[in-house]
Amino acid sequence: MIRVFIGYDPREVVAFNVFAFSIQARASEPVAIAPLALRQLSAVLTRERHPLQSTDFSFSRFLTPFLSGYEGWSLFVDCDMLALEDLARLWALREERYAVMVVKHMHEPRETVKFLGQPQSRYEKKNWSSVMLFNNAACRVLTPEYVNAASGLNLHQFRWLADDGLIGELPRRWNHLVGYDPPRGDAALVHYTLGGPYFEEYRNCEYADEWRRERDRMLFAERRRPAA
Repeated sequence: MIRVFIGYDPREVVAFNVFAFSIQARASEPVAIAPLALRQLSAVLTRERHPLQSTDFSFSRFLTPFLSGYEGWSLFVDCDMLALEDLARLWALREERYAVMVVKHMHEPRETVKFLGQPQSRYEKKNWSSVMLFNNAACRVLTPEYVNAASGLNLHQFRWLADDGLIGELPRRWNHLVGYDPPRGDAALVHYTLGGPYFEEYRNCEYADEWRRERDRMLFAERRRPAA
């Protein structure tokens, strides 16, 4: 079973649902998807919202190992994404020598504001935490108490690990940053990090047509001819 935790923000409900559909539509193995909705985590995640926090799941993502019972592997992904390949191919990249595996972006935002007027922060290892394959047993430090108390930089810069050698690297196509990375036609996970085509101002961004096709596939029953 591939365990997937998707960040959930009520302002991006359509993004979450289209992304979840795109995962299931291509999966060749059983996939269990859980939204990290704050109202469902209120007994566990008690920290106050930070002024620079742009989404509801900025910190809840680090509860993934805890919610998995610190057993096996789990995948966390932001909700503003689209799966264009079978997630089993990403799952197959797991390596036991690592505590977590990510796409190691060199991401330095030029803007100070992103979607819905949210602040755009600059820091080392930015967007590494938007796709994380967790080796849960190796991430026992990420208890609810730790996640509630740690600073944002401590969490997102992986300072909770003994050293950066415990961070494995995933191919960049598994977290393609629209609007930042050079355009490519073979992205496996498309990440609309600035804002997706469900926002008017980003309706013509890279991979916008693919997102709309996926939305329509989800919304409308597909007519199939009966077998001859």
